[in-house]
Amino acid sequence: MSDLVTFGETMLRLSPPTNERIEAAREFEVRAAGAESNVAIAAERLGATATWTSKLPDSPLGRRVVSELEGYGIDTDVIWSEEGRQGTYYLEHAGKPRGTNVIYDRADAAVTTAKPEEFDLKLIQNARVCFTSGITPALSPTLRETTGKLLQAAQKAETTTAFDFNYRAKLWTPEEARETLTRLFQVIDVLIIKTADAQTVLGFEGDPRQLAHKLGSQFDFRTVVVTCGEQGALVWHDNVVHDQDIYETDTVDPIGTGDAFTGAFIARRLSGDDVARALEYAAATAALKRTIPGDIALVTKDEVDDVVAGGGAGISR
Repeated sequence: MSDLVTFGETMLRLSPPTNERIEAAREFEVRAAGAESNVAIAAERLGATATWTSKLPDSPLGRRVVSELEGYGIDTDVIWSEEGRQGTYYLEHAGKPRGTNVIYDRADAAVTTAKPEEFDLKLIQNARVCFTSGITPALSPTLRETTGKLLQAAQKAETTTAFDFNYRAKLWTPEEARETLTRLFQVIDVLIIKTADAQTVLGFEGDPRQLAHKLGSQFDFRTVVVTCGEQGALVWHDNVVHDQDIYETDTVDPIGTGDAFTGAFIARRLSGDDVARALEYAAATAALKRTIPGDIALVTKDEVDDVVAGGGAGISR
């Protein structure tokens, strides 16, 4: 039995060499990448046992995803499909003024056809936490229904449900996201949301503390985590707000920072940490992730402990 079960799409990420344009690239680096599997790996690294579940094409590309994820120590529970394809995305890194650009190529992916009856609900019902994100229901009408049914099954079994709002403008409009995701709120215990998403999608106004209080009281969440970029993060729990600053970091690759934060927060709460301590570990893990290429937080608990204690940035001999 896993402490944490996550559900969602994992793609293959293809990146040209540093700062190269995609249209001129002659080679690409390939890595597995997906919000829910990123969260599972970060949680595993911080002490939780984690399983990622999804639907993949029974193809070399689908098997490539599973082999990489299992290599990071998490369990996988996959529905293998003869139909649908493996989703991919292309990532072009650059500094200002170009910035980083993401190009999705995930239409008709096998996961978009995943139905509730295809999953082993006992896996979710026997876990302590079930996690998914707002990316998953954005991928297809079928996944909107499936996401709701899986969260409902988890909550009915008294499995804590955690959900990262994770709005993606390239997948749907704010209006579409608001209509779908607010319907899911009734089966979510722990909400993680960016300040910008609360404002853009939900139309909420006010500072992060006000947003957290409003979300918690209006939708009856057990815990609300609000991330605020360079201003840090905060957690509303038991009607008390806990604040956390960011840890200084030299950014190599920012993609996956939020997933690292979420995975660490869930793992430390599972371990028995209070919300303030879990928030420290989440921020430290996010800082470490930014120094690592790829979407995945390949950190150790000792490294995170060191950042929380004020160490890091030296030469480890």
